Amino acid sequence: MPAPDLHDIDDLRESEDGRDLTLRWSGQISLTRRILAVNIFALLLLAGGFFYLDSYRSRILDSRVAQAGREARLIGEALAAVAPALRDPLIVRLGNDTGSRIRLYDAAGKPIVDSRLLGLRNFVLQDPDKEDWGQDVARFLDAVIDIVVMAPRAPLYRERGAGQSWPDVDRARQHQRISATVWRAPDRTPVITASAPLPRGGVVMTTVNARDITRTVRIERFRLSMVLLLVSIVSVLLSLFLARTIVRPLRRLARAAVRVRLGRAREVVVPRLPSRRDELGMLARALSDMSLALRARIDATEAFAADVTHEMKNPLASLRSAVEGLSRVRDPALQEQLMAIVRDDVHRLDRLISDISDASRLDAQLSRAKFEPVDMATLIDGLLAQRTARGVERDIRIRFDRGTDGPFVILGEGARLERVIENVIDNAVSFSPDGGLITVSTVRGAQHLVIRIEDEGPGVPEDARDAIFRRFHSVRPESETFGRHSGLGLAIARTIVEGHQGAITVESREDRLGGARFVIRIPLNDS
Repeated sequence: MPAPDLHDIDDLRESEDGRDLTLRWSGQISLTRRILAVNIFALLLLAGGFFYLDSYRSRILDSRVAQAGREARLIGEALAAVAPALRDPLIVRLGNDTGSRIRLYDAAGKPIVDSRLLGLRNFVLQDPDKEDWGQDVARFLDAVIDIVVMAPRAPLYRERGAGQSWPDVDRARQHQRISATVWRAPDRTPVITASAPLPRGGVVMTTVNARDITRTVRIERFRLSMVLLLVSIVSVLLSLFLARTIVRPLRRLARAAVRVRLGRAREVVVPRLPSRRDELGMLARALSDMSLALRARIDATEAFAADVTHEMKNPLASLRSAVEGLSRVRDPALQEQLMAIVRDDVHRLDRLISDISDASRLDAQLSRAKFEPVDMATLIDGLLAQRTARGVERDIRIRFDRGTDGPFVILGEGARLERVIENVIDNAVSFSPDGGLITVSTVRGAQHLVIRIEDEGPGVPEDARDAIFRRFHSVRPESETFGRHSGLGLAIARTIVEGHQGAITVESREDRLGGARFVIRIPLNDS
């Protein structure tokens, strides 16, 4: 079963990462609004405390209802235990102590005694129309919150005459048990009525306006509202601060990227945000470096196009002159000379076009190349054997010093690496004297394979050691026929070596006064 291609694996991982980063509906919303929405959602969770207030009010109300039932039973027992002459004073006193309006009904439900008729006016309902606007706002908020939390709506309290008109009295009279009901006063405060059967027949009913419950709940609601308001203000400010520190730099980077894409400005400055040490700073610096690399690539492409135009004009001009001369010259010897020039110029153009094609496509091809383990010593040995079999011009000798510290295995593309060695050897042959010696050696370093190619030529001046790797570098030996080389050999070699994460340099030989040494360093494959 063939091993999976590394590029296919990378593409699969990138597609999976893309799916992981894909946003559905939220991707259509700006980042600022999403930050605000997340924080507002957290505030809505905090606003759920109003549901707790409703539960808190229900517990207090249930406790007061139970208390009202117990008070009604105790009042009934107390009234049954005193003489009829002491009943009315006791009702007034008990009404004062409990804050309730007390009424007695006989067994038929007819009212007998009412604490209000005895002069005790401790049960008074507030008229909402006579209260200030603050109470109107409070009642409005009560209604809104009751609707939000879906609290049950208590029946409206209205005065009734006979005992049968009161549900509590009727149930206590018929079932002989305590009964209580919660009503709603006009100002939305709870009114609690409780009835208890008397031992000798009849019913006692207490009525209390539990305004303290409403007051307590409103105080807690006000406190919660203040906390919610404060947290909301802080949350919104923090959201805006977060949006400012994230969204604004992203917008600046996006605008700069658009300007780079449109190419409307020759020098587009992508902000590097040097003061930021977070992910946005890393992104800004990466985009800035990318734009600089893109600009350098564009400049190199433009320069390459200009060099190509310049290099092709010379053979084309020569070819045109020779063709025009052929139409005018009648001497066969001169015609043969012109035909030789035409053939040389055609060969020169063919070689130049081939090298230009290789150089222009090299970066893209290397980025898609499938690297495999390559034994460089075996590759060089086979390459030199083929070259020796073909014969080397001017009796130049080539020797291979294979190191003993192998193996010399790297990850790469064999054909491209062979092109590197061949181009550098071609350059060495061009500058070597007749009968000179070219030495190729391999040495295993700590992390790199080092390949040295030395010749006995004039060497490379120190100030030209970088220029010789530029495209169409035209410094050639005086003895070499013009146009034999395109000036792209060393440039192609450097591109291939750098595509293998390596480096190629030139230096003077240490053992002789003359000669050049090309040093190629490529990472070893020790896996």
